[in-house]
Amino acid sequence: MNNKTIDALAALGAYIASMPPELEEKIEEAFLHNRWFTPENTRFALASIAQSMLQREKMEDWLAHYPGRAEPKIKNVGLIMAGNLPLVGFHDLLSVLLSGHRALIKLSSKDRILLPFLLEKLETFDARIKDCYAFVERLRDFDAVIATGSNNSARYFEYYFGRYPHIIRKNRNSVAVITGDENENDLRALGDDIFRYFGMGCRNVSKLYLPEGYDPARILEAMEVFREIIHHDKYRNNYDYHRSLYLLNRTPHLASDFLMLVENEAIASPMATLHYEYYRDKSSLKAALAMHRHEIQIVVSKDPETGNVAPGCSQSPGLLDYADKVDTMAFLVQL
Repeated sequence: MNNKTIDALAALGAYIASMPPELEEKIEEAFLHNRWFTPENTRFALASIAQSMLQREKMEDWLAHYPGRAEPKIKNVGLIMAGNLPLVGFHDLLSVLLSGHRALIKLSSKDRILLPFLLEKLETFDARIKDCYAFVERLRDFDAVIATGSNNSARYFEYYFGRYPHIIRKNRNSVAVITGDENENDLRALGDDIFRYFGMGCRNVSKLYLPEGYDPARILEAMEVFREIIHHDKYRNNYDYHRSLYLLNRTPHLASDFLMLVENEAIASPMATLHYEYYRDKSSLKAALAMHRHEIQIVVSKDPETGNVAPGCSQSPGLLDYADKVDTMAFLVQL
């Protein structure tokens, strides 16, 4: 089945890349349903899927890493999807389809428009796809579970699904290491890692590691090209709320009209805020990153010795860029 499935998925990728009017209509519908899903961000998510996941050669190269997946015994795999970003669970679904299993999809209430539409379109390229998934309101009759949520929801997932084969993902954030050698283009590229999806994804940078003596005001200056983000009402509400808290609590911070910088050791930061922390040298930096390794999704840096993703590239993961570094396909092949 996989060759025909790959054919259908590659056709879906080409369809998405063409961005036809009916897809644009769904993008607008998704925005009306959830105002965090701006058309710009949804188009970016779709383009990333088409370019990074649904290219035939990339899918074939990906599957070549898993020679044991041929003719698996079909299992029902429950997918509990997050709703913080448009189509954030697409990689999990793709993994289930190409591993030969059947997906039982529990959609987030925040993201109910796009995936059903794309799967209906996929069925036009291969009618057998309709037997490979089902949308469910409650998981039952499943053999394994992949669930993504908050730290709080993860405790419930562990309670309900812990006795089944499972992947359960919790909150993670990403960080950026500033070396001091960045030019303005590097820092502006970093802005994409910070502001894309309003900073709500696990691959969004929420904290900066700055070399001792570095002026954080330079970050604010470089981010000026992103100032239009403040015109989004929900983002603005978050900015105003947290700015008020910092002022009332007399929390030291730097602020522009749309972004605040707060010196804080925590990895996760509130929306419209970046935490930052100084480091002395590479040795102390590596120690700090190691201490927080279970909270960090990726490390953005111009220096490949200190990071694993270049500035501006955090939001276009490839097929082998597994969330939390847990190999989803290996998990599915072994079921």
